Amino acid sequence: MAKDIVLTGLRTNAEYHLGNYLGAILPIVERANTLAGEYQINMFAPDLHSFTTPVDHAKLYAQTMHNLGLFVAAGLPITHNDVFIYRQSCIPAHSELSQILQNFAYYGELSRMIQFKDKSVNKSDNISAGLFTYPVLMAADILLHRAKWVPVGDDQTQHLEFARDLAQRINNKFGEIFVIPEPVAKQHDFVGKTQGTRIRSLRNPENKMSKSVEDPAGTIQLSDSPLEAAKKVMSATTDSVGIINFDWQTQPGITNLLQILALLTNRPQDEVNTQWHGKSSYGDLKKAVAEAVSDALDKLQTNLAKVDNQALIDKLESSEKAMNDIANLQLLKVQQAVGLRPV
Repeated sequence: MAKDIVLTGLRTNAEYHLGNYLGAILPIVERANTLAGEYQINMFAPDLHSFTTPVDHAKLYAQTMHNLGLFVAAGLPITHNDVFIYRQSCIPAHSELSQILQNFAYYGELSRMIQFKDKSVNKSDNISAGLFTYPVLMAADILLHRAKWVPVGDDQTQHLEFARDLAQRINNKFGEIFVIPEPVAKQHDFVGKTQGTRIRSLRNPENKMSKSVEDPAGTIQLSDSPLEAAKKVMSATTDSVGIINFDWQTQPGITNLLQILALLTNRPQDEVNTQWHGKSSYGDLKKAVAEAVSDALDKLQTNLAKVDNQALIDKLESSEKAMNDIANLQLLKVQQAVGLRPV
């Protein structure tokens, strides 16, 4: 019996930061290490999605390869036979299936997508059609590989439900063409938590840490030196309450530091909160977080320097060959169903 497929990935359009590391890279690596063998792990670089927002095209290829190297440095088991790592753009069927699916998606449902509305507000003249149809390409990414499990953060749950609706729409019209991924609630149960981790900016803790260059002091890039990163933590915005509490509403800066500390020391959040609850020295908390961040970056950067780039390229090429074979078979089923190929 074929193994269930777990599909996961992270856009490679810019340099990764601490929020990406804690909220996506480490969870992806952990799932690959714990689930490979029982499940097939498809870890892909959604590089075609890079164009939905401004990107430095001259650096995109090198940035993609660098970011994939970071996954390996973080522990992605690329030698495991059940782990596949591939670039979206190297599987042409993604683009063709997306083109077909667009004709079964509705303008109204795409225009209601929260991410599109958030990113397009006050920028209507310069928003690309690619951002509008982003959910369709994401649906193609999922449905092409018959993925049952697609762990996503809160900002992507609407897109996952859209992919389920689109798959069911096609199946109702043409028969059992697609595997329908599990609903969001089951996806959350599968990964063992109810919502994605969102690391906040160190300077503007009401906002998430961002790849944007507009917040350099609030963002710890994974390429920052350990010393530079520690200085950013020590300069983090806190509050005037004077007592340490885990409370996103009234003390987001302090709460963000407690969250980072728990994740980097691999301790339960409640345990870390109890340790620091009621203490008045924000400086001591910052020092503890700065040390944890510095140690994590030092380890990651040391591992990155040891990554065998040729082994990574070899893994990409073998995975992309296998994924092309699988994707082309699924695409053919769709082409036959819609009348593009003889049955």
